[in-house]
Amino acid sequence: MSSPSARQLHLNAFIYPAGHHEAAWRHPSSQPERIFDADYYHQIAQTAEAAKFDAIFFADGPALRSEARYSTAGRLEPITLLASVAAATERIGLIATASTTYYEPYNLARLFSTLDFLSRGRAGWNIVTTSTDAAAENFGLPTHPDPAVRYERAREFVDAALRLWDSWEDDAIVADRDSGLYADTDKIHRAEFVGKHLQVRGPFNAPRSPQGNPVLVQAGASNDGRAFAAQYAEAIFTAHQTLGHAQAFYGDIRARAEALGRNPDHVKILPGISPFIGDTERAARDLEREFNELTVPAYGLYQLRGITEVDLSTLDLDAPVPIDIFGDAGDVTDNKRSRKQVVAGIVERERPTVRQLLHRLAGARGHRVVTGTPEQIADTISEWFTHGAADGFNVMPPYYPGGLEVFTETVVPLLRRRGLFRSEYTGTTLREHFDLPRPASQFAGDRAASHAG
Repeated sequence: MSSPSARQLHLNAFIYPAGHHEAAWRHPSSQPERIFDADYYHQIAQTAEAAKFDAIFFADGPALRSEARYSTAGRLEPITLLASVAAATERIGLIATASTTYYEPYNLARLFSTLDFLSRGRAGWNIVTTSTDAAAENFGLPTHPDPAVRYERAREFVDAALRLWDSWEDDAIVADRDSGLYADTDKIHRAEFVGKHLQVRGPFNAPRSPQGNPVLVQAGASNDGRAFAAQYAEAIFTAHQTLGHAQAFYGDIRARAEALGRNPDHVKILPGISPFIGDTERAARDLEREFNELTVPAYGLYQLRGITEVDLSTLDLDAPVPIDIFGDAGDVTDNKRSRKQVVAGIVERERPTVRQLLHRLAGARGHRVVTGTPEQIADTISEWFTHGAADGFNVMPPYYPGGLEVFTETVVPLLRRRGLFRSEYTGTTLREHFDLPRPASQFAGDRAASHAG
């Protein structure tokens, strides 16, 4: 077994209400009647915490993105929900998705700062620019901004939020009852952020939270997404089907981060993995088949259009998917639409029929589905971790809550025996779980530099 100081896996439970398989809600192992019940999420988080996972993670978006006719569409707002989960847990990290396109920096900074205080340092922000056009209409906008504009605003947004979170230096609060001095106002600074899209004066109306600022997470592998992640992200959620593609992404992001003067070890790369687990490989494949047989093709085609902008509805379900229908999206050097590229790669490698492709994507929307025994699942995780493809994984059970329970009861012990995953938490904050430093206030650095001069 490896020594305790050896590199360790990071594991998150990616919570998708009934489960990550699109037909999960129809399977008797799932509990769709509970997806608007806070206790349901407390139970999932407690299962992940008992297994010493780094964090739980909620995806989100400001629009109804799924076809409610065939799926458990609708979500609870994740930051509020995680405040409830914080009270029901002690150590596990709490990562919520929030859009830089449809929030303003000051109010979002307050929400995440409050979550970090309430959880005593367990908050993480999954930064998204929002990919669905439907969101614009919910905010009175005529159109959804194009990707370049969204990422331009996102950079300004994160810079402004960081200046707000940093605006109180760590020792700004004096709380001297005898003198009547509560705070040293020389150590409270205005953000004074002025950009092309955003202006924020500040200062923030709360001191620095336990982590300094929430862990910054990003999900996206497009060219714009990679550049953004290399500059800001401390953890990256990504989707890859093959070891080679995952290794290429891993190496690219680390090189980009290092070129920007960052420590690449402070950027954790966490692909998604959706495991169907059985006592035997045949039992696992039978379980996956049970779920796939519950899919509704019309919904799968709808999801495919949303992921790739490709419409296969005019084809027979048992006809092969035309190889050229995705254009040059399979070219790994062109990352304009990363998830479309993943799907194109599946078509090029496997030459599926339309039905087979829909089943391939039903499990996790382009993330890797692994089907087998606990040993086989552990082998895959170990291979990617030890061969430069991942720092850990977003675990995406096909169904909740049982799919996570099976993973924690059967796969996690194997990872521990191999010396790859913790048996106990060694810290209390999400930064400590991810082996990330607590950043100093940028204003403290500016003041120290001015005094030195």
